[in-house]
Amino acid sequence: MKRSEINSRLQDAAAMFDRHGVSLPPFAQWTPAEFVARQDSAAHLIRSRCGWDVTDYGAGRFDEMGLVLFTLRNGLLSDLNAGRGMCYAEKLLISRRDQISPMHTHRVKAEDIINRGGGTLVVELFGSDAGGHLDPQGGGAVMCDGLPVTFGAGDKLRLAPGESVTLRPGDWHAFWAEQADVLIGEVSTVNDDETDNIFHDPISRFSQIDEDAEPAHLLVSDYAACFTAE
Repeated sequence: MKRSEINSRLQDAAAMFDRHGVSLPPFAQWTPAEFVARQDSAAHLIRSRCGWDVTDYGAGRFDEMGLVLFTLRNGLLSDLNAGRGMCYAEKLLISRRDQISPMHTHRVKAEDIINRGGGTLVVELFGSDAGGHLDPQGGGAVMCDGLPVTFGAGDKLRLAPGESVTLRPGDWHAFWAEQADVLIGEVSTVNDDETDNIFHDPISRFSQIDEDAEPAHLLVSDYAACFTAE
């Protein structure tokens, strides 16, 4: 993706948050220079990769396959492995109408995916085979707002604003917005986007960036290059 396009997507995201009455924490507004100047005090934000994320999954077709995310809070895998401490994470996501987030699962993370407002959020589901791979004939069971729901291979949940689904490791899922863009909430165990996204097709979690403009805000994928230590 071009950096100029990413900057534009961040502006669009901020406008959508405003429309839905969502206020982001102060670090969402930091310029790259401010973030670098604060890197010592912001060590946890950097280490846990809180902040902005815009991805086209390396495909170069953001309008068809992409997502804008903001990680509000995130613990560390060391806490999760110890079974105590900050074992949780929270994100906001924006899925544009008919823009797919491709089929994937997680080895570790359990997550609630919540339609916070906008159109209908469609979640396509498959179960796993004995090796953890997508089973094209496999179904399973999930929780929707605390109630059990069984699904067959390829079944699609349609979540109206306020509705949610709980996904556990091994629940293969893709999602997209119907009718209008959707503001999505995600509440989960510790989030590790570098190693815990298992895609059905060979795609990348993060975009390759063409630096045709200065960044308005750093993305979490920029942190390794921008900070001397995490």
